[in-house]
Amino acid sequence: MIITKNSQFKPLYNKKNFVTAVVANSAGRIFDLNGYAAVGMAGPSLLPLTLDETINMPFGGELMYMPDRKPILYDMENSRIEIVGENPYEPGEMIFPVAAFNSPGYVISYISAYRENNNAGYLPLFSYGAVGWHRGRFRSAVIRVDKERRQDLRRMKLEDVIDGVRRMKKKMPDNRLRKHLEKCALEYGCPAAKNFFLGRYEAPLPTSEICNARCLGCLSLQHSGEIPHSQDRISFKPSPEEIAGISLEHIGRVRRSVVSFGQGCEGEPLLAADVIAPAIEKIRSVSGRGTVNMNTNGSRPDILKKLFDAGLDSIRISINSVRKECYDAYFQPKGYGFSDVLKSIDIAIDRDKFVSINYLNCPGFTDTPEEVHALTRFLNQHPINMIQWRNLNFDPVRYWKVMSNAAPHGSPLGMKNVLRQIKEYFPNLTYGYFNPPKEKFTLTQINRNQKYLPPRH
Repeated sequence: MIITKNSQFKPLYNKKNFVTAVVANSAGRIFDLNGYAAVGMAGPSLLPLTLDETINMPFGGELMYMPDRKPILYDMENSRIEIVGENPYEPGEMIFPVAAFNSPGYVISYISAYRENNNAGYLPLFSYGAVGWHRGRFRSAVIRVDKERRQDLRRMKLEDVIDGVRRMKKKMPDNRLRKHLEKCALEYGCPAAKNFFLGRYEAPLPTSEICNARCLGCLSLQHSGEIPHSQDRISFKPSPEEIAGISLEHIGRVRRSVVSFGQGCEGEPLLAADVIAPAIEKIRSVSGRGTVNMNTNGSRPDILKKLFDAGLDSIRISINSVRKECYDAYFQPKGYGFSDVLKSIDIAIDRDKFVSINYLNCPGFTDTPEEVHALTRFLNQHPINMIQWRNLNFDPVRYWKVMSNAAPHGSPLGMKNVLRQIKEYFPNLTYGYFNPPKEKFTLTQINRNQKYLPPRH
C-alpha cells in the first residue's frame, strides 16, 4: 500500500453520503474531523466510507485508538486520500486512527485505514473495524450474520451475574471449574461465562491446559512476549465429575441449552479427551437434553471418533483459510497436519453430526479471489452445515504480510460480495456466529450432486 499526501481519488459520491472521519489525540479523546471522510482498508484497497457501506454502530461495540500509527482519511474538498498525522485545525496536535471492536454477530467489511510508524509494535488482540460519524451516531463497516442476542450486554447486568455466582458457589463450592468460570465472568468479562451464571444459552467448559498449535492470535498464550495475551489459560485439568457437574446444572435449567468444550481461556480440548470422554458419558447417563459441542482445531480425528461415541453432538472447527499454506502460517500446527483437520470434518459429516467452521475473517485476505475459490472448492468437497463468520483478532497489517508471504493474492472482492456469492452457490449452508442447539440443527445437507466451481484466478 503506497500513498502520498498528493494521491488523487476520483470523486464518486455525493458528499452528503460520506461518513465523517473520527480520530483521537494523544490523550485518547475521540472526535470527528470535519471535511474528511473515514476510509476503510482491505489489504491494498482503500475506500472512502459512505452510508451504504456502514450501519449505525451496534450496541456493545467499543472504540479504540491506535498509537504509533497515522490515520488515512479522504479529503472531501480535494477528492483525495491522504495520510494525516496532524490535526489540520489544531497545528501541532498529533492525531491517531480510531477503530471499532464490534459486537458479536457482526462481521467487519473494512479495517480502519492507517499507516504504521517505523517504530510501531503489534496491536493488541482485537479486530479493528472501520468506523465514522454521521448525524450524531457512530457508523461501523460491518455485516450482520447472527441476530441472536446471546451475548447482548444489555441482558447481562452485573448484579445478576454476581447473584448467579453466589448461587453456584453455594451449590457447588468445591468445583474448581465453577471457580475458574467465576474469574472469567467477573475479571475478564467473558460473555460465555456470564451466561452460565445467568442460566441462559451456552455454557463454556474450558478443560485443556495445553495446545498443539501456536496460533498467531492465541488469546491465552503468547510465546514471544511482543503481544500481550487477553486472558490467562486454565491452569488445571478439571475432573470428569467437575465437568459433568457444570454441564448438568446448565442443561437442567436452560431450555435449548448448549455446553461447549474449547474456549479462549484454554488450549486444544482434544488433548484433554481423557477427562472429556468420561464427562460426556456421565452427562448422557443422566440426561439426553442439551447440546454437547466442542470448539476444536480438529487435529486428532482418532480421538474425535471416541468423543462422538461418548455422545458429542456437534463440532466447530477453527480455520482462517482452507489453503494449507495459509492455514499453517497462522495456526503453526505441531504434530498434526491440515489433512487431519479435513479428516475430522469428514468423520463428523459421515456420522451426521452438525459441523461448523469457525471462519476467522480479515478483509483484504478472506475476500481475495484465491481464498473465495478455495472456500468454494472446500464446501463442494466437505458439505458442512454452517459457517460462523468471526472477526480475526490480530494486527491486520501484520496478518496481511504473513499471508502474502504464504501465498499469492489478488485484489479483494469485498466481504459483502463474498458472503453473497457463497450463499448463492450453497443455499443450504447456514450463516451465523454462535453454536446452535440441536433443536435448530438442519436436516438438510448440501446436495453433493449440485456443485459449483468458479473459474480459477
